[in-house]
Amino acid sequence: MNIAIALQGLATFSWLLVAGVIVLAVMRATRGRPLKGASSIVIVIIILALVLSTVSAGLVFIQPDERGVVISAVQEKGYRDQALQPGLRWVIPFAETVQLYSISRQTYTMSVASTEGDIVGDDSIRARTKDGQEVFIDASVIYAIDPTKVVLLHINWQDRFQDEVVRPLARGIMRDMASQYGVEEIVSTKRIELEENITHELELKFSENDLIMVDFVLRDIHFSEEYAAAVEQKQIAEQTALQAQFVVQQKKQEAEQARQVAQGQADSVVIQSKGAAEARLIQAEAETKALELISNILQNNPDLLTYQYITKLAPEIKVMLLPNNSPFVFPLPELTTP
Repeated sequence: MNIAIALQGLATFSWLLVAGVIVLAVMRATRGRPLKGASSIVIVIIILALVLSTVSAGLVFIQPDERGVVISAVQEKGYRDQALQPGLRWVIPFAETVQLYSISRQTYTMSVASTEGDIVGDDSIRARTKDGQEVFIDASVIYAIDPTKVVLLHINWQDRFQDEVVRPLARGIMRDMASQYGVEEIVSTKRIELEENITHELELKFSENDLIMVDFVLRDIHFSEEYAAAVEQKQIAEQTALQAQFVVQQKKQEAEQARQVAQGQADSVVIQSKGAAEARLIQAEAETKALELISNILQNNPDLLTYQYITKLAPEIKVMLLPNNSPFVFPLPELTTP
């Protein structure tokens, strides 16, 4: 429970009680029945109310996510140099007041959608690229008050830092950075680089204004309707070109495949022809060698041819007639009597 708030409640109740006792005493006095000891009761309650009011005015409870800037009437500068840290703190009652600042992270969003941003309506950043194209950027800035510079923030900006520091710095830096890139670079190859450069620049500027840059989120980049239509037409043309290129490549592959099949068939025919020729050559060489061998045998055995002729005759032939002029006359073996 916040003790400071509880004491403030008791002090308020005490003053109400004083008022109630005074009203009651007056009413009884008008009826001729004065309240005995009313003055003493009122004085005691007033003293109690003054004590509670004084103590509650001097006690301040600082939440863990807060820092307190002390505005002091007793300090020459009008404020304390150090901010109050979390916990129950004491200030001089009625001479010092405390201005609380949250140091938790905050998000400021600028978007084309009317319900997404901190400002209702189209709050996107309108910028020009290096090549003169108009782009619209949606972004969010996550930041926090620097806990070590809360007093300086109060002196310089008070509670105006979001509208007068965060918003104008973010929008100006995003416009400056977008002007350093071409439109195609922003939406493709250089988008991450753009986001990193914006983050770095925001970190420097926020630090100079007693803030901490936590993160920058480049939510979306969109274009005018004319450029969007031109981009769409370009993409369609590129897709058509890629399709045509694919068809050409496919035809080349089919032609190469047909050429390889024809080459394979031609190679097969050549191989078969070579095989047949080599087989015929081998056969001819074998026949030649066989004839040479037969010739050599006949030269050494002239009767072998007659023998081979006789053995080829059918076994059932008993008589064979030969013409008178037949050159084939075989000498018959002579018959000898025992």
